Amino acid sequence: MATIAELEILVGDRRRNLGDAHPDTLTAMLDLAEALWVEGQLSRARQLEEEVVAGRRALFGDAHYDTLKALGKLASTLGQQGDLVEARRLQEQVAAGMRALYGDEHRETLRAINNLAGTVAAGGDMAAASLLLDETIATLSRLFGQDDGDTLIAMGNLAALLWQSGECDDAYALQEQVVTALRRTLPMDDQTLLRAQAVLDLMLRDGLASSSSSY
Repeated sequence: MATIAELEILVGDRRRNLGDAHPDTLTAMLDLAEALWVEGQLSRARQLEEEVVAGRRALFGDAHYDTLKALGKLASTLGQQGDLVEARRLQEQVAAGMRALYGDEHRETLRAINNLAGTVAAGGDMAAASLLLDETIATLSRLFGQDDGDTLIAMGNLAALLWQSGECDDAYALQEQVVTALRRTLPMDDQTLLRAQAVLDLMLRDGLASSSSSY
């Protein structure tokens, strides 16, 4: 991935040569926003994402795929900044837009619902988030199988939600399923597998600690 400095140069070049509203300029801006987001520079990322959303709306309209993807990235940034109400509102727009474009069972629709569930959970509505994830996992499993990457992401999210809700046994069992599936499909040093295993190990340690403290 290009560095922030390299992406800033690219954005500057495209602004000068193509204009602020050109699709290639907006794409470069969104790439820069993502790099800033990874480095924790959320305010700068948000400013760029808002500009991209406005630009793509003007070019393509609210219902275009590229507009919805930019809107989803902005929603994620808002959620990280703690503006969960606005993040949820935008993610609901993205989910509805993807559903209108592709239908209920397309990957993009299901991914948007998965993202929405995370924000709903962060806002404290665990029951609604759990329902969204249950439905998403069921659909993904039926369409693509339980070893599918999107299925496992949703399962991991549900495991985290169950853990936060105090349903530790169910959370551990679900996270164990995720790790087992990843071991079948990924090399042992893959970062996705290592992260999932670390979550499982943490659940085990915390569960043992809670059991010990209850005596």
